[in-house]
Amino acid sequence: MKKLFCLIPLIFFGLLFGCNAQEQPKGDSKASITAPKKITSAQAKAMMDEGKPYTLVDVRTADEYKMIRIKGAVLIPVNEIASRAEKELPDKNATILVYCRSGARSSAAAKTLAGMGYTNIYDMGGIVSWSYDTISDYN
Repeated sequence: MKKLFCLIPLIFFGLLFGCNAQEQPKGDSKASITAPKKITSAQAKAMMDEGKPYTLVDVRTADEYKMIRIKGAVLIPVNEIASRAEKELPDKNATILVYCRSGARSSAAAKTLAGMGYTNIYDMGGIVSWSYDTISDYN
């Protein structure tokens, strides 16, 4: 009985101070996710004007896209980004600029892309803050 009472404090302190025989893995066991970068319209325009390759993705609805869009944008609505990205955006290291109307959908789409392993994503927010040229199907 005395041996049992002597062991109880040892077990208690072992649990309390984390005496654990298992070695903890070093680093994160999940693949590292690159967070999307938030940029302004001016920064996005400067990137576009550099002449380096990029893909501009409009994540609004088809009707919004027809009304007004940035020239060269491809339409992948936010609710379809997860199912269409790998086919339509095959290079996960390519520069991708994402926009919507005001910024909420572009943020969600950029996070989805990051979660899928895309590494060079720029969330440029909404077209409402875009003060440069646009095009429309209704001109």
